[in-house]
Amino acid sequence: MAISIALTKGRLEENAVMLMEKAGFGIEELKNKGRKLIFNDSKEDIRYFLVKAKDTITYVEHGVADIAIVGKDTLLEAEPNYYEVLDLAIGQCKFIVAALPNVNLFNTVGHVKIGSKYPKVAKDYFKSRGMDVEIIKIEGSVELGPLLGICQGIVDIMETGTTLKENGLIVLDEICDISARIIVNKTSYKLKRKEINVFLDRIKAVI
Repeated sequence: MAISIALTKGRLEENAVMLMEKAGFGIEELKNKGRKLIFNDSKEDIRYFLVKAKDTITYVEHGVADIAIVGKDTLLEAEPNYYEVLDLAIGQCKFIVAALPNVNLFNTVGHVKIGSKYPKVAKDYFKSRGMDVEIIKIEGSVELGPLLGICQGIVDIMETGTTLKENGLIVLDEICDISARIIVNKTSYKLKRKEINVFLDRIKAVI
């Protein structure tokens, strides 16, 4: 049976394509994609398509994609209705809490505002510390929030820390490590278990 795989556009896509090439899949179309969004494997009965990170979960949950490769950061913001089956150990970074050096975020008395693209992660983290904070969703450069005074601290992804340093912010805490994961549609895993496991085994062999 054919399987469909949703790939997260961008850097994660590039890393995933390299991994699948290493595993011997026929991903020539993905390497020379132009503006196309749907591709066929030249060796296996597999269809790939490129989507935004949050949409990978939607496509898997609705059964359009049997499998998706997506960052753990995206998964932590979602209510899981899929199987998370494999950590690919690519796209590695961390969720962190950061603020300006003169802000003692964890001892601030009164109303604390936190800027983040990831409101669920931020809220869960501060709740675990017994802090009731207001989460302000910022989609763009989250580092701007404390500099412009819209929030006292931020929860964001850090890869190297360069952007934080350049904007005068310091890391106050590391929440968790994140990386790319493979998720599978629950029904697909029952109906296409053999095909999905063959794909997973080939990927496992090269990570």
